[in-house]
Amino acid sequence: MLKPSEIIAIVDTREINAWDLSPLAHEVATLETGDYSVKGLEHVIRIERKSESDLLSCVGGERERFEREIQRLLGFPSRALIVESSWTRLESGDWRSKVTSNSVIGSLLGWMALGLPIILADNHQHAALYARRLLFIVARRRYKENVALSKAVSKT
Repeated sequence: MLKPSEIIAIVDTREINAWDLSPLAHEVATLETGDYSVKGLEHVIRIERKSESDLLSCVGGERERFEREIQRLLGFPSRALIVESSWTRLESGDWRSKVTSNSVIGSLLGWMALGLPIILADNHQHAALYARRLLFIVARRRYKENVALSKAVSKT
């Protein structure tokens, strides 16, 4: 059985204020899309992290760039956008930005409609927990698939 400590998470080199993914090990490497992946499964899983202020920028002035990022994320079988905020907080619009709460909520729902799972994790610590669990679940499933395939091949 695969253990969390046997998984190596990949953290993008540009990631600032990276999540603590322990007990997963981690390595820093360049990811062309997303901020987190699993070593050996870079073609399978990508997670994009957004703080609340990052999200506001992506809905506002950096929207075109982020839309391209979303299109790349959609190419991965397992992908997610994890936001360090909550629906309630985003609905309140209590920030110093010209971006409205309706624009933020509408953008998130639109990206979900495209097929991008979005997790609103409330804060940095909860976001790290969900990312760690998602990375482990994807790695464990791939590990089980590979073990089953190896057994099937060895029987033939």
